[in-house]
Amino acid sequence: MSRLPCALLLGMALAGCSTSGTRSDAAAAMIEPQRVSEHRGSDDLLTAGLGLDGVRAMTPPAFADAARPTPAELRRRAIWNNWRGIADLSPSGGYGQVYGSTAAVPGREFSALATLPGASQPHRMMVQVPDGFDLAKRCVVVTASSGSRGIYGSIAVAGAWGLPNGCAVAYTDKGAGSDYFDLDTQSGSREDGTTGQLDGGGLAFVPDAPLGATGVAVKHAHSKDNPEADWGRHVKQAAEFALAALDRAFPDAAPFRFDNTRVIAVGVSNGGAAVLRAAELEGTGADAGWLDAVVAGEPNVLVEGHGGRPAYDYGTEAALLMPCALLHLPAESLPQPPLRAQAEPLWAARCASLKAAGLVEGDNLAAQAASAYQQLRGSGWTDAALTAGALSVGFDLWRAVAVTYASAYGRYGVGEHPCGFAFAAQNPDFSARAATAAERSLWWSDGSGIPPGAGVGIIDSQLAPPDFTLPGLQCLRQLQTGDSAAAVRVRQGIAATAAGLPRQGLPVVVIHGTDDGLIPQAFSSAPYVAKAQAAGRYVRYWQVRNAQHFDGFLALPAYGARYVPLLPYMYAALDRVQAYLDGNGSLPTDAVIDARPRGAGAVEAAQLAMPR
Repeated sequence: MSRLPCALLLGMALAGCSTSGTRSDAAAAMIEPQRVSEHRGSDDLLTAGLGLDGVRAMTPPAFADAARPTPAELRRRAIWNNWRGIADLSPSGGYGQVYGSTAAVPGREFSALATLPGASQPHRMMVQVPDGFDLAKRCVVVTASSGSRGIYGSIAVAGAWGLPNGCAVAYTDKGAGSDYFDLDTQSGSREDGTTGQLDGGGLAFVPDAPLGATGVAVKHAHSKDNPEADWGRHVKQAAEFALAALDRAFPDAAPFRFDNTRVIAVGVSNGGAAVLRAAELEGTGADAGWLDAVVAGEPNVLVEGHGGRPAYDYGTEAALLMPCALLHLPAESLPQPPLRAQAEPLWAARCASLKAAGLVEGDNLAAQAASAYQQLRGSGWTDAALTAGALSVGFDLWRAVAVTYASAYGRYGVGEHPCGFAFAAQNPDFSARAATAAERSLWWSDGSGIPPGAGVGIIDSQLAPPDFTLPGLQCLRQLQTGDSAAAVRVRQGIAATAAGLPRQGLPVVVIHGTDDGLIPQAFSSAPYVAKAQAAGRYVRYWQVRNAQHFDGFLALPAYGARYVPLLPYMYAALDRVQAYLDGNGSLPTDAVIDARPRGAGAVEAAQLAMPR
């Protein structure tokens, strides 16, 4: 069958970039920036000139021409979206007053597309170099986007700390991101985020798809690279790229090398797992100590043993059982998800469907809910995680994640999903339709990397009453529990993502909320820390009480009153790590932090109970 060609790279050939060994001048030249832009005055590095009020605004920055936004307009809107997706910017949330900074930071951005050896699709890398870069104390903060977000996905984590501290900040989308490809018009994202045609070349993602395919190809789902298996290598390549960018930015101070430039890796969620995977990577020669420290927040990390579970396993379990199980918890104990009254009938219908399928026991709703609840508790879920998980149920997040990740783990291309899922713009009845030019123009800036969102929805070929999404969810679950060829293929992809131990002597701080309902610490951070500490690795663990997974959702009153933000602890850990590397303090000790929610008031520093 005829198929589309693989993606072309911009500029120089990057496929041969080394991920280990010394950084020679020849190696540096292979990851030269392909695009350089300046950001000063009303368009800075940290907020694109929006400032705290601008990123806090409820409406996104507009385009002068909705169908043809400029690179600057796309960048500003992407930064707005990614700030709001990660940080609690509500007036009572404390950002910019109690912790964090949105102060204008002038400087330059250096960006490129690079392909890891063995991969078929490129990933985005970008380095922000502030004008106030401290040449006397060379510092790079390298980070990976949370979730499947685009290149600015970690700006509120790494940029907000690194740029004001005079460090360059290197970003990678780690092989995911919002470079969607429209199969109907054969168009996708250029390096600058604008939409371009396939025959014009220079696109950031071109899927290997059958001729005549329709709908939308999503990079994380359809790259056929299983990028999660290489998250650590993506981070290291971004750090290498940062050195090349600094050589370009400050030629009189070159060369920048790993042995003369400090590198600290930081990330949250999937980005947290990516920096932990980078911590495993050894260098040689002058690059032996390429990474100086790691701070990982709520990492989606897979560890074999110590109670570790793949996110795909507990995620598909939650997608099936949690809607029913939540009815077993007292209504007053759950934050609104956000429309509980509309959700409960759907949860009750799920209980009945599970009973009919033989997946729960009980002759009435209460007994069925209790059965689903006991199954989740028996597999390691806590009441705190279940309570916070109501948010993911309310937004149908478990299904969205499972659809994309099943495709990625199995290295399935367009039209190959074993459960028949696809992506496209949708009609009101959820049927597929062609996207408009205005919709396509928003994908790069507004997409999260995992549909639905930004005008791209999930096409479920198995939708059927009475519980419309149940057949598709059962199929997704069977890829974890079954013995079909597709299930074996998906599980092999999952196995390839398992984490190893960090390099001996490397300082690592792991931070996780005790109430995390998306990546419960019992399945991720706790097993990782236990394994690493048992092996004598230099890992410290902060457990934050009353913290869940999504700081961005603390703007919802019911969540802001109940939970504390995690970002203050990320910044504090970076401060502690920096001081330690400077010889001005010790690494933090393990701590269970008794943070208190703000309730009906505003966040105050004392409520955070920051470790000393």
